[in-house]
Amino acid sequence: MNGIEGARILVVEDERHLASGIRENLELDGYAVEVAHDGLEGLAMARDGAYDLIVLDVMLPGMDGFTLCETLREEDRRVPVLFLTARSTPEDRIRGLEAGGDDYLTKPFHLRELLLRVGAILRRRTWYREPPPGGATLEFGGNRIDFGSYQARGWDGREHTLTQKEAMILKALAERAGEVVAREEILEKVWGYDVFPSTRTIDNFIVRLRRRFEPDPESPRHIHTVRGVGYRLTLAPEETR
Repeated sequence: MNGIEGARILVVEDERHLASGIRENLELDGYAVEVAHDGLEGLAMARDGAYDLIVLDVMLPGMDGFTLCETLREEDRRVPVLFLTARSTPEDRIRGLEAGGDDYLTKPFHLRELLLRVGAILRRRTWYREPPPGGATLEFGGNRIDFGSYQARGWDGREHTLTQKEAMILKALAERAGEVVAREEILEKVWGYDVFPSTRTIDNFIVRLRRRFEPDPESPRHIHTVRGVGYRLTLAPEETR
């Protein structure tokens, strides 16, 4: 079986025949599955239940999937989300990931591909929960990041609550501090994408991180862009010159 045996999955899909097929196949793979058929019902169930994954259609009555996911993230609910949608443009994929989604599957799709992606997301949760080699906290330039709670203190003393994706980008960089980490590697670790149609999403996350953890975001001392390749986290720039 892929993923975590007995993992609880919520499927939010208004096409009842498709929802039934997804549920049946997930249950055959050993998952415990519940189904909601509109966005408001899905939001209520997501709030009440301890799910390991939400399979979420984008076009839903009551509340669309993007808004549902954004609402969960604003409430600091970190359950992974796999979007299902008939929209396939790069802009829609970016919107889904920036809303807090973990993966994006375009309709129509093969159920086997869905099962593989579900398994990959659930396995990736293990990496999310493991601290980097330096421990559960990261300190650089007067900043302090707690990967367990996603709480951070900036160089200026301000407190920040990081999103899961922000924390995991920092974790991916911290695991190889001082080295250049390719965009593709970060995307694969944090989102699970081998190939992504645009770098805009990760660039936007880096901009947000610099605003919090760099005294001068326009001339960063710690979170560097290596043009055409990726990013590098420099913990103590004075010691690297």
